Amino acid sequence: MKWKSASAITIAVIFSLATAPHAQVDEIDNGHTLYDIPPRTLVDLPTAGTLPRGTFNIGLRLYAEGGALGYTDIGLSNRLMLGISYGGIDIVSNDSPDWNPGIAFNLKFRVIDEMEVFPAVTVGFSDQGHGPFVDGWDRFVFKSRGFYAVTSRSFYFYKWTSSWHFGVNYSREYKGDDDKDVNIFAGFDATFNYNLALLLEYDAAFNDDGGDHTEISGKGRGYLNLSVKWLFANNLEMEVLAKDLLINRREAETFSRGIRIIYIDSF
Repeated sequence: MKWKSASAITIAVIFSLATAPHAQVDEIDNGHTLYDIPPRTLVDLPTAGTLPRGTFNIGLRLYAEGGALGYTDIGLSNRLMLGISYGGIDIVSNDSPDWNPGIAFNLKFRVIDEMEVFPAVTVGFSDQGHGPFVDGWDRFVFKSRGFYAVTSRSFYFYKWTSSWHFGVNYSREYKGDDDKDVNIFAGFDATFNYNLALLLEYDAAFNDDGGDHTEISGKGRGYLNLSVKWLFANNLEMEVLAKDLLINRREAETFSRGIRIIYIDSF
């Protein structure tokens, strides 16, 4: 019951912040503006980006089966970011909610800053998967990253910016399907005219590719995901998500759709 109450409060706070009039924020720590904070994630996959010190975001993600995920991240320093999240399925429905087993955590530390000829490198941990949590298999439909390392390289041209991202991860969600393989992933994002962004990612899903556990595992194609993000205001991002475009899930008839809203500000 306490998890349900905490989640309800989290979601209510997200809605109130997302709909409240936003304050104009010109600069935050070290001269950053809210326009040039890099993406911390693509659709599901992490990037090497972190929040500047004293900056936070609060997000709400709506997904298939009436699912909702509320989360917040805080920049503890210009290199270290900490986040928590909680959600479940059948929340946006007329059925009783089926909550995730517990609060998930996200910790990210940027080891190397991006330089002129060298990409940024970040290591981290996240036990927040996506989609429903399947109790019988002790995993999310889309596994969490677990321990990961990712490198990102940005490119700038007039009002257009883009970044490439490459990473490796080892998920702790292997008790149900006994798939302990190390996984790799890659992604790309491009921002146009400062307020519209396209995000594309591919997760090879070596740790979710069938074998003897075909009931819950993917087909071995990996996961191709896409999203379009709109910087609606200085503090508010709105995003449309399209997941599993290769229809890797065995139970899926088409790709999965979702919506994400992120409010970002500084202390």
